[in-house]
Amino acid sequence: MAYIHKTVFKAPETRLYGEVEIGEGSSIWPNCVIRAEANRVYVGRYTNLQDFVMVHIGYDHEVFVGDFCSITHHATLHGCRIEDECLIGIQAVVMDGAVIGKGSIIAGGAVVKEGSVFPPNSIIAGTPAKQIGERENRHSNRLNAWHYHYNAQAYLKGNHRAWTGPEYVEWRKQKESEIAEDLDLAILGPID
Repeated sequence: MAYIHKTVFKAPETRLYGEVEIGEGSSIWPNCVIRAEANRVYVGRYTNLQDFVMVHIGYDHEVFVGDFCSITHHATLHGCRIEDECLIGIQAVVMDGAVIGKGSIIAGGAVVKEGSVFPPNSIIAGTPAKQIGERENRHSNRLNAWHYHYNAQAYLKGNHRAWTGPEYVEWRKQKESEIAEDLDLAILGPID
């Protein structure tokens, strides 16, 4: 019962089970596993689930991942809520009932305990994870998500070296300028 938007890049090695919805422009990279035997997994627009990410519902909690998020290599999301424009670091774990506020960053290897709630723009690190700072991260986090979208479009064409060369340099310069003024959001239009 999966709904995967037609624009999603999905590597052949990914595994999706149960009620999964993935929004426009998102990407799912090799060996990502999403399981939703109960509840559901929702992934928003222009979000990337990188290599070896594990997403699993909790018995009492769905998984919600907002727009423009980057869930990096080997991270685990279990029954949690990740709001828009977040970056979840390599091998981070976010457990049942946890809520990560918009524009936050979780450091690599952090373990977010069950029921933890962090406000927007948090910098989160440690085991167990704690808020160690606060910073406006949404532009940098959104740029990372746009990078993965750009890469996914290249992969669809068989180009596995998209982050090199003058075309990429020009694209990055233009995208940074758009993001600084939030113009990248204006061109998206409504969710379809």
